[in-house]
Amino acid sequence: MRELPVAVIGAGPVGLAAAANLIAHGLAVKVYECGAQAGANVSDWRHVRLFSPWEFNIDRAARALLEPTSWRAPDAAAYPTGAELVGAYLVPLAQTPALAPVIEYGARVTAIGRRGIDKVVSRDREQHPFQLSVTDKNGRIRRELARAVIDASGTWTSPNPLGAGGIAAEGEQAQVQRIDYGIPDVLGRDRAGFVGRTTLVVGAGHSAANVLLDLAELAKQDATTRAVWATRGTNLSRVYGGGANDQLAARGDLGRRLRQLVEGGRVELVAGFACVAVREAAGQIVIEGETSAGSRTIGPVDRIVACTGQRPDLSLARELRVELDPWLESARALGPLVDPNLHSCGSVPPHGHRELSHPESGFYTVGVKSYGRAPTFLMATGYEQVRSVVAAIAGDLAAADDVRLVLPETGVCTTAAVGSGGCCGGPAPAATEACCADDAAAKAQGQSSCGCGSSAKANEAAPAQ
Repeated sequence: MRELPVAVIGAGPVGLAAAANLIAHGLAVKVYECGAQAGANVSDWRHVRLFSPWEFNIDRAARALLEPTSWRAPDAAAYPTGAELVGAYLVPLAQTPALAPVIEYGARVTAIGRRGIDKVVSRDREQHPFQLSVTDKNGRIRRELARAVIDASGTWTSPNPLGAGGIAAEGEQAQVQRIDYGIPDVLGRDRAGFVGRTTLVVGAGHSAANVLLDLAELAKQDATTRAVWATRGTNLSRVYGGGANDQLAARGDLGRRLRQLVEGGRVELVAGFACVAVREAAGQIVIEGETSAGSRTIGPVDRIVACTGQRPDLSLARELRVELDPWLESARALGPLVDPNLHSCGSVPPHGHRELSHPESGFYTVGVKSYGRAPTFLMATGYEQVRSVVAAIAGDLAAADDVRLVLPETGVCTTAAVGSGGCCGGPAPAATEACCADDAAAKAQGQSSCGCGSSAKANEAAPAQ
């Protein structure tokens, strides 16, 4: 078992960070990337500028591999686009002498199991190596063995549907040619599909904000271009953000600009709209939905952009013993820490290998996929996740358990709890590694979980695996 490599699925930012950490520990690694280059999924949103600067986007172990090469570190305070993240960091990292030989491109992992036994067998389970079914770029299928598996495949290619119930809206599949899932390049390569047309953007996250801001810019160039924005919820504080209170200035500015568009009448907002059907109407499409006031129709419009988030592909680990949060589909112990039903404090408590592990010893879900359907993931979170996970695989439990994660706060904190101190008890005291006052109080009492109202109880009920 110890002679086998650790398999890493995905050569995005977190997957490459995992590989860099494995190399730093002297462990053999094999990276499987289904795209043609590192950061293939990032390239899909290459036109989008990140709201986190370079200082948060470069992993420490990855930097150690890059510095002996001709690589030049970007300005730590600059905000890269997706294209710059790929070109100035991910591709050079993948081409380092340590990583280049261990990455296979065009390699899609379709299933993971244990060699010689299925999911039901318990006896001596940990003595059987992992077996991965891999389809290469020529369509050939082979089996590969690994001592451990780190799944950093992400969720980008598994978008949520328009349908508010979690399944495709009636007629959605029939109109799929008029629906973009993700973040189209409205001002660049996809401009022809949006200029002079009416576009409905569905979703209440930062992806929707980016698309709406681009549509507003396009409308300046062509007055016949219109944007309609539909959200399932009515509380838009998360996407509008904390403004000047956001510790990531670009994130706060994104929400501020979007609010100005809505309040200035440049974007029509339909809040509290649950999409149930998409129908063709005289060459355009109308969207039927439900609101608290009854049925409502939006349209006709020419295109729809579904910024409704992503969900993890669970088929990959069907033959493994995984334990997931029942509704987020995140790693089970991580669920209460990131559950948007409980809180959205712009930060999460430090978490590592114990929260990311499963009953299947040696299998870890990391990166945005570890969050399942929960939003607000930052790359810096993934980097600390894999540092802890790799230390655990290497047998250094002291380092693995020494998890330190401090994320920039949004300036917005919403929870299901109601108290005299307000949401989460108000902002965290200065110079504390906490997302809010209740979180700081919980940590002062020796708890590792966020203390945001009912979420604190949920965290205590979810033991680490």
